[in-house]
Amino acid sequence: MSDFIKVASISNLGPGEKMLVEYQGSPVGLFNIEGQFYAIHDICTHDEGPLVEGELHGSVIVCPRHGARFDVKTGAVRTLPAYAPVHTYQVKIEGEDILIAPTE
Repeated sequence: MSDFIKVASISNLGPGEKMLVEYQGSPVGLFNIEGQFYAIHDICTHDEGPLVEGELHGSVIVCPRHGARFDVKTGAVRTLPAYAPVHTYQVKIEGEDILIAPTE
C-alpha cells in the first residue's frame, strides 16, 4: 500500500496553476486542471529539466529547456525530444489537504 503524504492545501493551488512540492526527497509537479489535481515527477525524461518551470497549456506542461511536452494527467509524452513518459503520482483530497503517493 502506498504512503500518502500531505503536500499542499487546496487553497494553495487555483485552477490552471502549478507548484513544486516534494515526495520523500523527490521533486514533484502538482497541477490543478479545472479543479482536478494531478502530480508528476518534476524531471523531464529528455534532459532532466525542471518541468514545473515550464508553461502549462491546458493539461500539457512544456519543458522550458527543449520544448518536450507531457500530459500532466497521464505522464505521457506529447512531443519530442522526450520519448519516455514521466512518472505519475496518485492524488487524494482529504478535507482541504492534497495528499500524494507513488502510482503502483
